[in-house]
Amino acid sequence: MHRVSSLIGCQKSVWVALLPFLMASVTSLRAQNAGAPRASHPPQAFFFPWLLHSPQVHANDKVTFRFRDPNAHKVVLLLEGAKPAPMKKGDHGIWSVTVGPLQPEYYGYSFLADGVSLMDPSNPLIKPNLLNPQSMVYVPGPSTLPWQMNNVPHGVVHHQFFHSDVVGDNRDFYVYTPPGYNPRGRKRYPVLYLLHGFSDGADAWTDVGRANIILDNLIAQGKAKPMIVVMPLGYGAPQILKPGKLGNMALAKENLTKFSQSLLTEVMPRVEKDYRVLTGRANTAIAGLSMGGGESLFVGLNHLNRFAWVGAFSAGLLPDLNQEFPRLSAKDNARLRLLWIACGEQDTLVGPFNVKLRAWLRKKGVDFTKIETPGVHSWMVWRGNLAAFAPLLFRKHSR
Repeated sequence: MHRVSSLIGCQKSVWVALLPFLMASVTSLRAQNAGAPRASHPPQAFFFPWLLHSPQVHANDKVTFRFRDPNAHKVVLLLEGAKPAPMKKGDHGIWSVTVGPLQPEYYGYSFLADGVSLMDPSNPLIKPNLLNPQSMVYVPGPSTLPWQMNNVPHGVVHHQFFHSDVVGDNRDFYVYTPPGYNPRGRKRYPVLYLLHGFSDGADAWTDVGRANIILDNLIAQGKAKPMIVVMPLGYGAPQILKPGKLGNMALAKENLTKFSQSLLTEVMPRVEKDYRVLTGRANTAIAGLSMGGGESLFVGLNHLNRFAWVGAFSAGLLPDLNQEFPRLSAKDNARLRLLWIACGEQDTLVGPFNVKLRAWLRKKGVDFTKIETPGVHSWMVWRGNLAAFAPLLFRKHSR
């Protein structure tokens, strides 16, 4: 009996100690229900700080970000496509900031706490990256957005693995097969090789770029032909990802050359063997973003016997174009169904790479389609690029 009485006494003491906090929570909830301004953080954060509501997307498309770090002196929100936003410290060491309204999109973000980049521990949605993974927030929009998941037939994303003798490592690639694809059927499909950018992995175009959702919607609307999309790992020299290696021109050349060799001699033969692919240059396209944009130009324009459709989104290139494309000339216009060069108007790669490339192509007499849209070097531009590029592929007239 004495032990039971002691236990009851302990429980009573705990409840007495918690009573002020419980009353504060109830008062806060009543104020919210009465139409008063909402607290900067939900009441449960008093007891479980890891349950902060972050990010919080409001009905007006503004977004509130919250981060708990009582010991930090300065915290800044780094949001994709936006300027750094200082956060304000509140009760219980919770930092917050509200930004927007934001356009309906997927945005990568992180917190810079006293100079250290951190992901949002309250948010399970991740933007994968080999060097700088971030959290991700989705601001929903209408069903007409190409990357919005809709009630349409969906394709399948396959994850494949192989050993690369060219590079000397084990690696992966992803394959999107369109709705209705039958691996034992008679129907075959054209193929787009879609390349990621520097620091991304082979999963970037599906996990971040939402390429499979974009293709699902375009195919369902009759805007794009059903196609297979192959998304390989884009590093011929993986050591280029190590600190201090990015500006090494010899390594960049090796990365480009060995990636091209691996794609042509390892990935493409396996895809053509394992999937219902229409072969021949008229049925084969290549496109990519940033580093992958430069790779798509290098591979595609130097192998016009394999590719008739070439796209570059915010391409990064090696400086000597005459060396990179030694045989390209106006005669190749007869073989190029489409050369599509896109870049964001505020992208830092517009001037040093894309303007130079377009001027060089004009001098060579090579026809191309120039695309510039508002935006910086970000996925908001590249998702739109893919949504605009894919409908042009595998048609008789695309110019």
